[in-house]
Amino acid sequence: MIRVLIVEDEEFIRKGLVHTMDWLKMDCLVVGEAENGEEGLEKILDLKPDVVLTDIRMPKLDGITMIEKAKKEVKFHSILLTSYAEFEYAKRAITLDVSSYLLKPVSEKELEEAMERIRTDLKIYKDPREEEKNPLLREMEDIMAQGSATNYYVVETIKAITKEFGSRISIETVSSELGVSPSYLSRKFKEVTGKTFLEVLHEYRIIQSAKLLATGKYRVGEVADLSGFSDYKHFYSVFKKYTGIAPTEYTKG
Repeated sequence: MIRVLIVEDEEFIRKGLVHTMDWLKMDCLVVGEAENGEEGLEKILDLKPDVVLTDIRMPKLDGITMIEKAKKEVKFHSILLTSYAEFEYAKRAITLDVSSYLLKPVSEKELEEAMERIRTDLKIYKDPREEEKNPLLREMEDIMAQGSATNYYVVETIKAITKEFGSRISIETVSSELGVSPSYLSRKFKEVTGKTFLEVLHEYRIIQSAKLLATGKYRVGEVADLSGFSDYKHFYSVFKKYTGIAPTEYTKG
């Protein structure tokens, strides 16, 4: 998923961007928000997002200066939010290789188009028929669709992950069910997917847990349990590793 940081001093606009845009449809995850350029700079350096969506005129540090400083340390794409009055001011950003300029108020269609251009630059290509799916989910579906042309045991293992991710599934339990050794299954799984069993399991669990957190219906501890993590601390560390933000912060938007 594309990791997005939103920097905007007007709370109404910032919260609107965080909560009203369909980020999952765009295969994006909002990893943080900041209310001024100074805080934005700190979060860029800390979270290292793929995309920074920022206002221009802000307290303490304007958006363009924030981008200039951050790009000395971190590589990322940037989208500037502008008004007609700020457009001339925004020309300063031309030398910063800004990906897009969006005129306030931002429409979801324009934001989707900007993200699609960035996706191409990041070489994260999507099948238009599958625009709501995460890259890992598409890869897993592709492998299952290939069936025996790939490897029967790997296909069955992926099916098991999608069905049993909320339980105490492991390479040992799956290999036992399939009647093969854990070492053989681990080797074949890595050959076909390019990842270890645990890497795919963790990533799949985090995708599902992010969806649960986004509903606002569950507490973090409940999401950890529903996603197959028996230990809250483990869930916390894995979630932060894959998303760059703590699950408690994710629930705050």
